Amino acid sequence: MELAIYNIKGEDTGRKAVLNDEVFAIEANEHAVYLDVKQYLANQRQGTHKSKERSEVSGSTRKLHKQKGGGGSRIGDINSPVLVGGGRVFGPRPRDYRFKLNKKLKALARKSALTFKAQDNQIVVVEDFNFEAPKTKEFVNITKKLQLSDKKVLLVLAGQNKNVFLSARNVPNANVMSASDINTYAVLNNKAIILTESSLDVINKL
Repeated sequence: MELAIYNIKGEDTGRKAVLNDEVFAIEANEHAVYLDVKQYLANQRQGTHKSKERSEVSGSTRKLHKQKGGGGSRIGDINSPVLVGGGRVFGPRPRDYRFKLNKKLKALARKSALTFKAQDNQIVVVEDFNFEAPKTKEFVNITKKLQLSDKKVLLVLAGQNKNVFLSARNVPNANVMSASDINTYAVLNNKAIILTESSLDVINKL
């Protein structure tokens, strides 16, 4: 697959970028994508949720009234879950939500996600660029020139670029990521992906 290469002014340079069919045109596996996204979101969870159960609630353990003969229901202490202010039955406890996926499955999911984006024409290739200093306005201008200002955009760079990262940090619906860190969730969670030429070289070898 080939895509036109644009400059940061949104102009077609007349050159073509070659997308590796083994990355951008595979037989997509939706279940692998589901598992990878599920793992990513699970890994974001802190798992620090906690509620007090009956034995942990502060309160007297005195039996409120005798077991039989009162004409009402049986009841224990004031920490009973059926009373207001009592403990919670089987409440949440701290836990780790992370789970393991094989590297080959994660690679398949990532390639499947990129394939979906390529099929939907949501990938744009631009020439490598840099900012002399962090300028949010310059980054916004690039998205406008590429007619992507109204979309959630992921810019993929070959490596770390502090000025570009800082320029996009305050732009709503804009994310910057290095090619080596690209993942299934990041690809699917954006309406358009901007790949620099050098980052494409890295992704083609993933």
